[in-house]
Amino acid sequence: MSSDEKQVAPRSLAEALRAKDDGSLAALLRARPDLITPVPTDLTQLATRAGTRASVIRALERLDRFTLQAAEALAVAPEPADRETLLALLAGDENDPAVVGAFPHALAALREQALVWGPDDRLRLVRTARELLAPSPQHPSPTGLGPTVAEATAGMSPGRIQEILTAAGLPTTHDAVSAVASLTALFTDRARMADLLAAAPPDSLDVLSRLVWGPPYGQVTAEPAARLRWLLDRGLLLPTAPGTVVLPREVALHLRAGRAHRSTEPLPPAVEPAATHRPQVVDTTAAGQAYTSLATIEELLKDWDEGGPTVLRAGGLSVRDLKRTAVALDVPEPVAAFWVELAYAAGLLASDGEADERYAATPAYDEWLELPAAGRWTRLATAWLSGTRTAGVIGGRDTKERTLAALGPGLDRSAAPEVRHRVLTLLAALPEGASASPDSVVARLHWERALRGAASSDDLRARLARWTLSEAESLGITGRGALSAHGRALIGAESSAPARETDSGAEQASGPGDKLPVHHHRHHPAPPPQPRSPAELASAAARAGKLLAPLLPEPLDHVLLQADLTAVAPGPLQRPLADTLDVLADVESKGGATVYRFTPGSVRRALDAGRSASDLHAFLSEHSRTPVPQPLTYLIDDVARRHGHLRIGSASAYVRCDDDAVLNEILADKRSQGLRLRRLAPTVLAAQADPATLLEGLRSMGFAPAAESAEGDVLITRAHAHRTPPRTAPEPVPDGPPSPDTTLLGAAIRAIRAGDLASTTPHKPTAAAPGRNGTLPRTTSAETLATMQAAVLTGDTLWIGYVNAEGSASQRVIAPIKVEGGFVTAYDHTADEVRTYPLHRVTGVAELADEQA
Repeated sequence: MSSDEKQVAPRSLAEALRAKDDGSLAALLRARPDLITPVPTDLTQLATRAGTRASVIRALERLDRFTLQAAEALAVAPEPADRETLLALLAGDENDPAVVGAFPHALAALREQALVWGPDDRLRLVRTARELLAPSPQHPSPTGLGPTVAEATAGMSPGRIQEILTAAGLPTTHDAVSAVASLTALFTDRARMADLLAAAPPDSLDVLSRLVWGPPYGQVTAEPAARLRWLLDRGLLLPTAPGTVVLPREVALHLRAGRAHRSTEPLPPAVEPAATHRPQVVDTTAAGQAYTSLATIEELLKDWDEGGPTVLRAGGLSVRDLKRTAVALDVPEPVAAFWVELAYAAGLLASDGEADERYAATPAYDEWLELPAAGRWTRLATAWLSGTRTAGVIGGRDTKERTLAALGPGLDRSAAPEVRHRVLTLLAALPEGASASPDSVVARLHWERALRGAASSDDLRARLARWTLSEAESLGITGRGALSAHGRALIGAESSAPARETDSGAEQASGPGDKLPVHHHRHHPAPPPQPRSPAELASAAARAGKLLAPLLPEPLDHVLLQADLTAVAPGPLQRPLADTLDVLADVESKGGATVYRFTPGSVRRALDAGRSASDLHAFLSEHSRTPVPQPLTYLIDDVARRHGHLRIGSASAYVRCDDDAVLNEILADKRSQGLRLRRLAPTVLAAQADPATLLEGLRSMGFAPAAESAEGDVLITRAHAHRTPPRTAPEPVPDGPPSPDTTLLGAAIRAIRAGDLASTTPHKPTAAAPGRNGTLPRTTSAETLATMQAAVLTGDTLWIGYVNAEGSASQRVIAPIKVEGGFVTAYDHTADEVRTYPLHRVTGVAELADEQA
């Protein structure tokens, strides 16, 4: 055997990391980005950080079910364990081929994330992970196994152990250690264990069957029954505390046919299609819903155009205002909450920050309105896909038992973007036009992140998945439950070929003759989603918009006027036409066609906005495909004839009219008593009510007064669009540190390697630095200067101690280039760049030892 084959096994995780190449380190840091926040100084610090409890828990939470089961099995295996032992714990005596096929990937994933280290014949689970997953009385193992024979007999008297050996038919030994080893050998020998259990009473075997899959602990009385006494005498049950017995791990594994888990799940559950539709039907349905989403957002913000609901003191929208909004949008309250939150996430809605704080549209809303319909939709879709605010939790309780309000704090769920993207990716993996069963989607997500969610359907990831399916349909990303073509483009999964799940869970086009071997199919979990750059997101959104644009209806420039004082818009209207109609008429019904109704109040509203009767006649004639009905013409002329006949100003308030008979009629009307009017002149009445109250009071009496300014001019009461100051959209709350990009990974690995070189490279012993005991080298200023100058001439590399301006000390390996003016310029191997250091901050210097051949 060559010297290369006789490699020494690493003694620690740090040594195992030291043996990895840059690609493996990059994979580790990409899978566990918390390890480089901040960048470790060397590989020892990286290993220490990888073994901390918080980091290990986070890594375990991101494992799929089978990989987690492999870690759980390793936690109950002897340490260190070999590869065959671990595989046997997962595959059992029957050597399940699906487990055998999935095992290499699971072990590789554990190695990649530095949860397992060591060669195949000496596998070790990181200590913190073993503490979390190994069985203990306080924390039962997910495997349901109990302690080993050695652990369960740790406090037992030597005499009792010898008695157990005798009862089990084993020869006695001279000490407890060899006795425990002899008993363990019996319980791990399948043939001898089969013979021992064959002699057991049926009642005793029934006791074992109740404990075999866990929990392994049971209660006994001071005088155990015969069936229990038979097991206790032979060590098949061992006492752990007064009145408590445990099934030893070795016995349980024999009864389980060698399996650590009752049910091993090497393959992810398939996402089952619920129904299949033609792709064209899916796309047109989704496009129709996409346009409806735009109209809903416009209707919402138009309703809040002059200032929306007030902001609660604790932040957010009151329950009463949410109900009012739901009625205005004609949708259920949870759906209204979704649209309100979506507008907020897209930056179209915010609080105005005034003393009487209210919600209103932002200036970005006006810019959004000017975009093409497809551009407006992609703005909403990308805000939803990447946002962490979750409308589904509205109405629930936070940790302090406070009700979560729409637009209020506490709605961010950092897992939402990842779950949304993953759900849509699973839909993309189905054949085009196929919708997915929600239960199968939830089951798949449970398998992919086994530790994050409970088995129940009430965990957060399950609820996020169900909300995603519903919200994607409302937004028009899916149609009839199937992912649309523009939805595929939005998540970067464009394909016109039948989709098929590959080992990584991604979509792959394949020919009709392509077949995958069963043992390779779908046992690799999906890789963690990598964040897309803003440029990539913009590019995907642009592609989605191009696919959606041809499917959206073209805005119309006409309506159909009817004799019953209604106008029918057979489709979406161009913006100027829609805005004018909103003032001139009231919306009576919405749907595929919008019905507007003209009333005296709506016509008066248009006249108040500065339109004349002739303007209104011309507008209707220009935009109607049918002749203007005579009743509508009469209505406009009649309201216009009376509009402005009365004038109201602010003296507290007054009524002015050239026709004193009209003023006499007002004074004689009993409904005017609350206005407390009195005549000042034949053509003027004074009132104690304010102008607005007087205006509404006379209108309720059937008159059509117009407000006037202090100069006597008619006031145009055009609606005032209230806007907030410029606001930015809410930033998503990340689910831990962001995944590093390639540039950051490369720089971090270079820094870690260089720092490791500085901390591990041998140096020549000196009086100031006799050895590498972790302390900084210490030399006098004169010795430091002399050594630096000599290294410039010889080109040697030095080991220095350095304290920066913040007082942080570090070790560095440098190659001095020049020394002058109290500074040394050198190539710093730790930072992988040329740097200049003040000599007074160098604690000491030592030469590196010559490399050994």
